[in-house]
Amino acid sequence: MYDLAIELRPEDERCLYQQIYEYIRQEIREGKLLQGERLPSTRSLAQYLQVSRSTAELAYGQLVSEGYLEARPCRGYFVCPIEGLFDLKAEGEREPGGAEPARKRGESFRYDFSPFAIDMSAFPFGVWKRITRETLSQDNSRLFSQGDAQGDWELRATVSRYLHSSRGVNCTPDQILVGAGNDYLLMLLEKLLGSRVRIVMESPTYKRAYQIFQSFGYPITTVEVDRQGMKAGELFRLAGERDGVTAVYVMPSHQYPTGAVMSIGRRMELLKWASQGENRYLIEDDYDSEFRYRGKPIPSLQGADKGGKVIYIGTFSKAIAPAIRVSYMVLPSSLLRRLREECYFYSSTVSRIDQRILDEFIRGGYFERHLNKMRKLYRGKHDLLLESLGPFRGDFEISGENAGLHLLLADRRGRSQQELLTLAKERGVRVYGMSDNVVAREPQKRGPATVILGYGGLREEEIAAGVERLKKAWL
Repeated sequence: MYDLAIELRPEDERCLYQQIYEYIRQEIREGKLLQGERLPSTRSLAQYLQVSRSTAELAYGQLVSEGYLEARPCRGYFVCPIEGLFDLKAEGEREPGGAEPARKRGESFRYDFSPFAIDMSAFPFGVWKRITRETLSQDNSRLFSQGDAQGDWELRATVSRYLHSSRGVNCTPDQILVGAGNDYLLMLLEKLLGSRVRIVMESPTYKRAYQIFQSFGYPITTVEVDRQGMKAGELFRLAGERDGVTAVYVMPSHQYPTGAVMSIGRRMELLKWASQGENRYLIEDDYDSEFRYRGKPIPSLQGADKGGKVIYIGTFSKAIAPAIRVSYMVLPSSLLRRLREECYFYSSTVSRIDQRILDEFIRGGYFERHLNKMRKLYRGKHDLLLESLGPFRGDFEISGENAGLHLLLADRRGRSQQELLTLAKERGVRVYGMSDNVVAREPQKRGPATVILGYGGLREEEIAAGVERLKKAWL
């Protein structure tokens, strides 16, 4: 229970009880007062606002009569459950920045094929708790001091070995910077690259990265993606060095959301383009690289870089848990020098205790065992979803398989993306539109409506049941 910070205006034409009533009603509508939350008593509210108790009682009485509050004898006033009574935003109103409207209160989906959800059912909580307990029980006051701005040396050395063995990344612990999420690393990268930077991105792409670069005020140029990844040859037709640093943000090993794997020829084109200018860099986001179910692992672009042009970014959020919030960036030597000369005063954003726990989790072999278990688990879901989608192959082209945590369905019947989403929603299934990830300002070739089906966060029985509902919705 909290005091209500109501600013009463005596000069307002509305009487005091109405101002109180409208304030509380709006707080409930906006979700700032939650279902079941207890409000101050009428006596407490009257004293706090310096009004008569009858004024507070009138306001509460109106809210009770309209169903916003309920009065419980001898206990007080509580916010009623109001799911589905009204929309939080007016129809058609969008969030700032042109995003889609927030999900309406009361709008629920029985099955949510989110491409970002992961399965936590197999996480070794017992091991993590034991390592945490042992870390905190050690008489090591050093863990409570500030530590290295790039992250503790022990963790960086462990990450360096892991990246080399699993992704073919060539780096030393000195080149690694540990941060709390990719968002933070991109924001720090802005300090290293400077303000006169032009960004080249794939389209479609990871929308959050696009929004972050946009917030820096960087000019952004987009290049289309096909089944071989970014059309790297387009880079040679872009403007030269007059615009300062040019950086290409790319996901060569598993492009999101198309799932494309960049061919070796285009990788070499990217590296050749970067080598032809002093201020050219490739930002490699190694998205979903851990989860590949057919063929050999795809090596990193950084591993083929001989000129110090690739900035490699990865995260443990998908492989372990989103709440871990530990990502890493491998810097080429030129940017590493700039980091130490110009950004030396930035502190590490990851707790040293969390760094030690993660280090022990990897060095003890637990991470590798967990990763193998998750690959097996996700492969089972991947294969089940592909098999369940068999009846869809006449009406949809299915792509993006064999890696990652989502598939793509492109409609062959000429329906719009919104129509597909609406039909799925009517059956209680949430799917995601490809067009939400298109960031090109220039008109692109119009293709079939495509939806994204993520399977990481669903149980196998939920995948099967969800697909059955989509069959009724779309076929």
